[in-house]
Amino acid sequence: MNSFYTEIELEDIGFNKMGTNIKISRKASIYSPEKMTIGNNIRIDDFCLLNGNIELENNIYIGGFTALHGECKIHIESFSAIASHGNIYSSSDDYSGEHLTNPTVPDIYRNSTRQVVKIGRHAIIGASCVLLPGGIVGEGTSVGSMSLINTSLPPWTICVGIPARPIKKRSNRILELEKMYLSGKE
Repeated sequence: MNSFYTEIELEDIGFNKMGTNIKISRKASIYSPEKMTIGNNIRIDDFCLLNGNIELENNIYIGGFTALHGECKIHIESFSAIASHGNIYSSSDDYSGEHLTNPTVPDIYRNSTRQVVKIGRHAIIGASCVLLPGGIVGEGTSVGSMSLINTSLPPWTICVGIPARPIKKRSNRILELEKMYLSGKE
């Protein structure tokens, strides 16, 4: 038995839009699929959680045990990857003690930050990273494992830390490889 949903099963899930060659593990949890756009050539591994307003372009990999919490939009551009145990939040409660927290409480009692999260084209998010509301990972940026992204990271850099900061430039040769791949050349 294949551990990925079949095309017919994927259609039955009810995504807003869905491309082709999509591999989503049957062990993934999907909430509010009608808010999700799934492009072509997507792979989502075991025990992932997808919830809410999520847009995946093309050629995207999401490693096992990763969670995307899309109360506000999460937009992941083409040729990007998220390694296992990543957590991406487009909303977060105020934990100061001045307001109640968690989704079981009506919004009037909460003070939530809701901001779009964007992962740029050819970006790579390392294992166990956390991306908070308003975080933007620039095109071609690579984020080291266990980093915290709470701001915008510049394009074509390698970033690490808590919070994540650029440590050096990253090669953009992959843009040439992308052109070859899309043209069908090997």
